[in-house]
Amino acid sequence: MDLPVTAVGVDPATDLTPRRVLVTGGAGFIGSHVVARLMLMGSQVRVLDNFSTGRLENLADAVCGGLTDADVVSGDIRTPEGVEVIHQWQPDVVVHLAAQANAPVGRRSPLYDADVNVFGTANVLDACARGGVRLVVNAAGSAIFGSVPAHDLPVREDHPIAPVDPYGISKAAGVHYLDWYGRQHGLAYTSMVFGNVYGSRQEGGDYGVVSLMVDALLGGRQAVIYDDGTQTRDFIHVSDVAEAVAVACHHSGVGMVNIGSGQQTSINEVYDTVREASGADNTARYEPLPWPGEVRNMALDTRKARELLGWRPKLGFTEGVRMTVRDARRWQAGSRILSPVRALDQALTH
Repeated sequence: MDLPVTAVGVDPATDLTPRRVLVTGGAGFIGSHVVARLMLMGSQVRVLDNFSTGRLENLADAVCGGLTDADVVSGDIRTPEGVEVIHQWQPDVVVHLAAQANAPVGRRSPLYDADVNVFGTANVLDACARGGVRLVVNAAGSAIFGSVPAHDLPVREDHPIAPVDPYGISKAAGVHYLDWYGRQHGLAYTSMVFGNVYGSRQEGGDYGVVSLMVDALLGGRQAVIYDDGTQTRDFIHVSDVAEAVAVACHHSGVGMVNIGSGQQTSINEVYDTVREASGADNTARYEPLPWPGEVRNMALDTRKARELLGWRPKLGFTEGVRMTVRDARRWQAGSRILSPVRALDQALTH
């Protein structure tokens, strides 16, 4: 099913500086980078997170930049209480990143996936529509497109939405809800279709092939590659994603827009790049796919982001992986300054 690629009744060329921005999932992997970037651009930022996967220490950069305990709200987007901050604080922009963002978890627990990504998103959007929010910047992912023929890659925003797994289905539902709230309530939105985001602070057993490989090789273990490793994805560093989100907050809604590198990189190429950056000489272990129907190839056409937002990725894949390895080594060495976060933690728990 196709969606319009521009929001109703908005001028995407208009530049607007958001005074207040609420970031749902702001203590998570992508969210924490977004919060720090928005604060650097001069916005007052609040974080809404239930801390099921988000971590206070992810907010170290933002705390050093002035984030306080009053700016961090513990709440669940699925509850009326969780989204009450939208009515009380009245942000200009809501960046909606809170999600069940793990595709394997979606396959194992589709009900939980739908509860967070469908009901939770609808709950946030309804509060935004009723609370006078100027703009919603939403996170989707390339999984909404499903399996795209090679001749249609890199895929454009007007390509049919045809997800093939529960995670893709639930994120696609969020895109459709955004479109409905835009048409029915005049809620301006920019729905960002991310490629495979990687970088520092990405953790968890099923999260991110780059982070899993970095963790394995720095820990002296074998990295696992499923299938033959020739399948491709569009990899984009989290710093470029944070910049894209921050830029979008300064515009009116532009509808659905791809945020990626525009290039296909195979999993074998990922492994070779991580191995070189880490200095490891381990060989990878190949295993059969644990699930059927995986998308074989993916790349996102980013021309719309360039034309309407003036955004383009700045960090190449090799450089981005080197930064990720360097940050992982620093984390392992315990060199990160966490004292401001410990103070925040005490303020939140006492």
